[in-house]
Amino acid sequence: MIQFYSKCLVSENLLVDDEVAYMKKLREAISPAPSNWFTMTDMCAWSYVSCIHYSTGLSSIQEIKLGSKSLNGTLPSGINNSLLNLKILDLSNNNLTGPLPSFAGLIILQELKLGLNNFTSVPDGCFQGLTHLRELHLDYNANLAPWTFPATLSDSSMLNILTLSNTNLMGSLPDAFHSFRDLEVLDISENSLTGSLPNSFDKLLTLQALFLDKQNKLSGKIEFLSSMTQLKYVGLRGNSFEGHIPDLSNCTKLRELYLDGNQLTGVVPPSLVNLSFLRLVLLDNNWLQGPTPVFKENVNASFKGNGFCLDHPGPCDHTVTTLLQVAEAFGQDQNPQFDKAEPHRNHLTGICHLRELYLGGNSLNGSIPESLTTLSQLKILDVSNNNLSGTVPRFSPNTILNTANNAFLVWSSLPPKASPPPPPSTNGASPTASNTTRHLWIKLDTRGTPGYIAPEVFSRTYGGVSHKSDVYSYGMLILEIIGGRENYHENGGSQTSEVFPDWIYNDLKQGNVPTRCLPLREEENDMVMKMTLVSLWCIQPNPLDRPSISKVIDMLEGSLKSIPHPPKPVLFSSERLISQYSDISYGMEHETSSTTTVDDLEKGTSSASSSPEQKAHSPPNSASLPEFAFS
Repeated sequence: MIQFYSKCLVSENLLVDDEVAYMKKLREAISPAPSNWFTMTDMCAWSYVSCIHYSTGLSSIQEIKLGSKSLNGTLPSGINNSLLNLKILDLSNNNLTGPLPSFAGLIILQELKLGLNNFTSVPDGCFQGLTHLRELHLDYNANLAPWTFPATLSDSSMLNILTLSNTNLMGSLPDAFHSFRDLEVLDISENSLTGSLPNSFDKLLTLQALFLDKQNKLSGKIEFLSSMTQLKYVGLRGNSFEGHIPDLSNCTKLRELYLDGNQLTGVVPPSLVNLSFLRLVLLDNNWLQGPTPVFKENVNASFKGNGFCLDHPGPCDHTVTTLLQVAEAFGQDQNPQFDKAEPHRNHLTGICHLRELYLGGNSLNGSIPESLTTLSQLKILDVSNNNLSGTVPRFSPNTILNTANNAFLVWSSLPPKASPPPPPSTNGASPTASNTTRHLWIKLDTRGTPGYIAPEVFSRTYGGVSHKSDVYSYGMLILEIIGGRENYHENGGSQTSEVFPDWIYNDLKQGNVPTRCLPLREEENDMVMKMTLVSLWCIQPNPLDRPSISKVIDMLEGSLKSIPHPPKPVLFSSERLISQYSDISYGMEHETSSTTTVDDLEKGTSSASSSPEQKAHSPPNSASLPEFAFS
């Protein structure tokens, strides 16, 4: 398309007045300008300038190519009102400064190369209406004032190459990438972009090179890669991308893949390992799990800082494999954390004997995986307060299952007569999970430090973690000092230290001083009794029922008579649950027994089997506590 004018022509070079005027301003604005720009009157004969000539005798400037000429200066404004037939402008790799002029409306422009300069700002609408633009290079203009990705570039539906790396881009990307049907290179790395990639990103089906890495903090999943079948180079390093590495079996041209420094999880897919043209892959410092990947000999691969089950190639333990299948089945791919009940990095490594698995309140979807039934050591599975559906698998009679508040679960046979009580909520409402982080709380067959950890640290369904969690740990420590490592009863028997607060509480109830290991003088009995009462208050399951640490000090410094008798704490150990609900079975002999109502399941009791002893173990209702109750 040619822009015609009714303005007067300059006779010596047959250019319209506006073009002549702008080229003279450009000559004065840049330094050093080519020498013949000052000696030749025919601007179409100037070095690095090309014109198109028409049969009417009219000429018009089409190309200005001044790349890598060590130019200084500032571009004059008005180019979009003067050089209306400009197709190529190359000013790259110079030292030009100042604000960019607006290029809006230059509908003939095809190539705009401004990279490697020192421009300071981009005006609003600078690239609007560039309907024939094929290449835009603005990369490495680090002095640009913060700006956002130009949504008006959606006018440039013919764009093939877009490089905006290191240009101080801020904020999120607009949902405008469906316009770039022919885009082959997209480089917006080394910026400060945030947020998830827009939905239109998966429309970039012709993309061959994608660079979003370095300094950006983009998030979300990277499933879009599987649809970009022409990809050769991918750089996503140093962002906050999460979820699984998608199936890349259709990306047969992929050569280099940089995914290091993100939050990717799951197993490295075989579709990546088996790519024929792959030469370089970096997966370091993610949350990848499962077996260590084995790439072909000609692939330079690095995957340090992940959570692979072994530090060498080989199959994972059956438990680890099962948990990975569980995570996938539940859609647990958005920033999942497999947290053990012991200090350890949040990865599935070294798990041997999984006994308790708490998945409650995670907004999980899907069905309960059949593979969970193969975990022979599993004693408790809590999947309450989710969005699960489908048929409940048939677990071992030794496994206690809590499925409360999953409206669409279906039992293949009658459910068991009771389920383990869900951890108490701090406000009586159903627990909810965070929208951004999901947790699979895992308890291993261990002793020691985990015994001091407050219940809410294992599962937010008990309440939020706060200073009251430290109060719990303090109480458990004091009780263990008082009671010793073993729980010696009057009859000489012993039992695991996991439930020792029970016999301490029972001794208090009978008026005995609760100690078997400390030699006491008579005058010390009151102090031990006081410490025991305070500690039992400290280990109440509901954080709201525990005193603050300052209140603990006041109680210890006060009189014994001023401390009310605490409720008996509910301890959610596997042994206790099995003892309390020893009649739970998936055997057919129980199918004719009384069933449990929804309310019973939510309360953790059975209308047919609740005993006085079970009721005594129920967590106290805050309203029933004395005025001494803590907040």
